Amino acid sequence: MHRITVIGGGLAGLTAAITAAEAGVKVTVYEAHHTLGGRARTADGPYRTNDGPHALYSGGPHWSWLRQRDLIGPLAPLPPLEAARLRLRHKGALRRTPPFAMLKLLRRSAQQAPVDMDFLSWATGQAGEEGARAAAHYSAVALFHHDPGALSAAFVQERLRRATRLPPEAHYPRGGWAGVVDRMAARAWNLGVRMETLSRVDTLPTDTPVVVATSLDAARRLLRDDSLTWPSGRTVLIDLALRTRRGDAFAVSDLDSPGWIERFTAQDRTLAPAGEQLLQGQIPIAPHESRADGVARAEQLLDLAFDGWRERVTWRRESVANGRTGAVDLPGTSWRDRPAVDRGDGVYLAGDQVAAPGVLSEVSFTSALTAVSLALGRNALDLKHA
Repeated sequence: MHRITVIGGGLAGLTAAITAAEAGVKVTVYEAHHTLGGRARTADGPYRTNDGPHALYSGGPHWSWLRQRDLIGPLAPLPPLEAARLRLRHKGALRRTPPFAMLKLLRRSAQQAPVDMDFLSWATGQAGEEGARAAAHYSAVALFHHDPGALSAAFVQERLRRATRLPPEAHYPRGGWAGVVDRMAARAWNLGVRMETLSRVDTLPTDTPVVVATSLDAARRLLRDDSLTWPSGRTVLIDLALRTRRGDAFAVSDLDSPGWIERFTAQDRTLAPAGEQLLQGQIPIAPHESRADGVARAEQLLDLAFDGWRERVTWRRESVANGRTGAVDLPGTSWRDRPAVDRGDGVYLAGDQVAAPGVLSEVSFTSALTAVSLALGRNALDLKHA
């Protein structure tokens, strides 16, 4: 085994390339976009927005892998407690604390949720319907799905626990994700990885093992395999720059329906010009709902938590992320039921919707490691610590 081809230069593709190169393999990466990073790209200034909300969870496997290689870089400090004003919308009003019944579901001693039951039904039996719905809606911060209560109870519980753990697991690279991507690309380059941007691949090479590190939709078209499908979310993203005002919330979570707005400059002032603050809202929408529906719900949250925000807007952007927010598991399914990494004939999948464990981008990392280990016939744990 002397060469591997990686299609896709996002987090999964760069992880696969670095891992294979560290094992002494010659690697070529093909990326259709003009820059690397995939969904981890950060916009050029003056507003340093990511393509969707991103956080590094320190409890995940890729945190230690990145740290071992000094690829994380400086992190934005967590805001002081007095500045970390998390607000919760419940029954139409803002509050500082969640319903007591919801807290029952956050206890470490809480019963392990089953895979084959939907979260709302299971959680209602544990904490009552009010607490169950509030917990389901809060979990949208790590799910991006319009109806978290309808998903597998085990799947939602894991993400709810990770999202509410204290001290927080979520950390944010200073200046956005571009720094992490640049450091990963530099390490790959120093290891001899050949990276070809603006290079769209329409036919798989047959002379090397191939890691397809693209979205599942792109992989389905490339491999001409209609079985490559899995449920994901559909989320309205709204980015706003506002003139700074004291008293704005750090984040606001909607417990009446799924939705979340976060003021990223509370942690990292480099993301917007002086005197301005950068916010991003993510509002999951159902298949029958429009972008305008999601924007309207975001504006309701803004009206509650950010006084006078309409008069303070200096920049605004709206988009819909459709199937770009990772896998969601329905009752009776787990990550093991998603499209397999090994597709046969030397072809392997990596990405956030394939059969690998983890939360959000951790799935991309784990699947990339698995893909390379299968291609090389090596143990994934050995590669992780190589």
